Formats: sequence, C-alpha cells, structure tokens
Amino acid sequence: MKPEYAERMALDRISTLPQPILEPVLSLLSTEEAARTSILSKEWRYRWTTIPNLEFTLRKRTSELTSDVESEMKYMDMHDLHQVLLLRHGPIHELTLSMEGYWEDDDLFEFEQIILHLSRNHIVRELVLDASESLWYKLPISVFALHHLMELHLRSFTIELPSIFNGFGSLVRLDLNDGEISTQTLRHLLSNCPTLKSLHLYIGHSDDKCTINELLKCLPVIEELSISSDVCELLVLDSDPQELPISLIHLKVLHLEGMSFIEDSKSAFLLVLIKCSPNLERICLNMAWSSKGDEEYPAVKNEYSNVWLEHLKELEISFWSRSHGMELLMEFGKFILVRSPKLKKVSIFGLDNQCRESMIVNTLLGAPRASPAVNFKINYPVPWSYPSTRTTPV
Repeated sequence: MKPEYAERMALDRISTLPQPILEPVLSLLSTEEAARTSILSKEWRYRWTTIPNLEFTLRKRTSELTSDVESEMKYMDMHDLHQVLLLRHGPIHELTLSMEGYWEDDDLFEFEQIILHLSRNHIVRELVLDASESLWYKLPISVFALHHLMELHLRSFTIELPSIFNGFGSLVRLDLNDGEISTQTLRHLLSNCPTLKSLHLYIGHSDDKCTINELLKCLPVIEELSISSDVCELLVLDSDPQELPISLIHLKVLHLEGMSFIEDSKSAFLLVLIKCSPNLERICLNMAWSSKGDEEYPAVKNEYSNVWLEHLKELEISFWSRSHGMELLMEFGKFILVRSPKLKKVSIFGLDNQCRESMIVNTLLGAPRASPAVNFKINYPVPWSYPSTRTTPV
C-alpha cells in the first residue's frame, strides 16, 4: 500500500465504516446530497446507489436554449430517472417523485416502464407521486402491481383500476389528493385494502355518487379519516341514517376540510360519521372560506340526540375570515360539550376579530358540559402582528 494512500485512509475514518453503518447515514441525506458523495473518491462512487429511500424532482427538458443552463441541468427527466433506477445496486423501499411541467406521451410511456420496473424488481413499501404542477395524468396501471405497498400518496392523477386487481394487502395509509376517480372505482379500491388505517381523501371530480354507508363499509379498520367537502358532494344520505350498517369502532381522528353547517350534505355527513364512531378521540373541522345556504337549518337533528362520545379528548375548528354559520357552529359546539365526558381541549383558530371571540367564549362557557375540565384555546389574527392566543380553563 502506498504511504500516501495509507495516510489518507487513516484520516478518512468514514470510508472505512462498514456498509450497514454507512447506509443509514446516507439515508439521512436528500437523494441529491447523497448522489454528490460519488465524487469524493472511487470508493464512494456507487455507495449512494444502495440507499433504499429515494426522492427526485422531475422536469422535462426542452430543446430550446435557456439562459439558465445550470438550473436546467439540475433537474432530471423521465429518461434520466429510468437510467438511474436501472443502475441501482440495492433495494428501493421508498420512492418520491415530483413531476413538474408538461409531459408528452413518450414521457408517460417511460413513466409506465419505470413503475413496471419497480413492481418487478423491488419491494416498494412507500410510493409518493406528485403531479400537482401538471395536468391530470392517468396513473400507470403497474402501480397496482406493487403489492407490498404500505403507504401510497397520489396527487393530480386520474385513477382507473386494471381489470384484474388483487388489492393492496399491506396498505396502511392512502392519500388521494386533487385527482379524478369514480366513486365505484374508489369503493372497489378501498374494499381491497383490508389493513387500511389512514385515509386522506381530497378528490377533485367524479362522475357518479354513492351512499355514505356504501363508503363506510369499505373502511372496517380505519383509525384516521381526513376528507374534503368535495367528497361530501359525491355522497348521498341513506334513507334511514339512524340504522347504520357498520360502526367505525377503530376511528380515532376525524378531519373534515371545507366544512359548512349551512350546507345540508356536509353537516349530515359529519353527524353520520360521529354517530357511527363511538371511539373518536379528536375532531378537526376546517371551515369553508365562504358558503351559502339556509342558516335556519338546524346544525344537529333530533335523531342524533343519543350520541355519546366517551373517548373524545379534543375538538379543533379553523376559520377563514368569511366563514358563515357561526350560530350553527356554536350549536354544534354545545352538542359536543354535553356528550364528551373526557374532553380536554377545544381549539378555535383564525377568528378575524375579538367580537367573534367574545361571542364564542361566552356561548361555550355558559353551555352544559359532561367533562369537568376543558381548556378553550382561542386564536385570532391581529393586524400587523403575529397571531395572539388565549387559553381559558373551565
């Protein structure tokens, strides 16, 4: 061994570490930073190719000359990604792809080949595909061949199931954001995910509808449910909501985005979910920015008077400055207070003035409640300053 090499290796203690130790260290870096280690030395040239968690931002390169060549070369396109994956020396357990710009048919064909390569050669546990800065693209069918997935996050894709779909037997979390999927396809997908515990559903469009019960039947072991108001528009209230065919006994966290108490479909959906979820621990409502409807419509119907939330610990409500239906919201708040013996905290965020704060505090403080101690956390924006927060113990 040459003296210079021996001296360098003596100083370079990191390179002498065994691969089982180096790999977790490289995994803490971003994929781009990990790839840069390949220029350190010959020993480091391929070490980054064994890390199991990868994240890439894809941008289609144009044939036109640009002034910012360095920025253009910074990003990978579909072909680059395909070549990188083919040269991999280790397994891929997690992959995150952010797709920017417009992709043509030949790019999407290569995208399909990339996912097909993953399904045939790797046991992928988590897949994140984000096309939010692009048009809605059809999701590659080969995604449904990734049978070992535990987490699947999709944004801005049109989703159609293959004719033969054996389901995701290990899927624990599913996020569908700003995409297009029919309710029939959605129910088929969910019913073939028997271990699904967390569902985040923010789909943008569907051509058909289903009943609330038909959706809930597909979620027998769900623990966390986050749904947008757009989904409420796709659901039809069953003829007799009192006779629910399923109880979501595992559901602990419920989050509704774009909630409104002056729109019948949204308030009805919320009440049905509460009625069939006896073990809820946390309810989060993000109120609609602006809604129109019948403010005479009651926030809570009589048929839900026997609801009892034995395990509820937290209620959180977020406002936009133009949210309507404040009186109906207070009616709902009193409904929760009197039926939640273990409630610890009620948080209200985004109030636009102290008058609303005063009305809410006075209404809720004077309301009957089942819990002996509740903290009210009231937050409202103050002009030209950071939001202030007040906590009122009860």
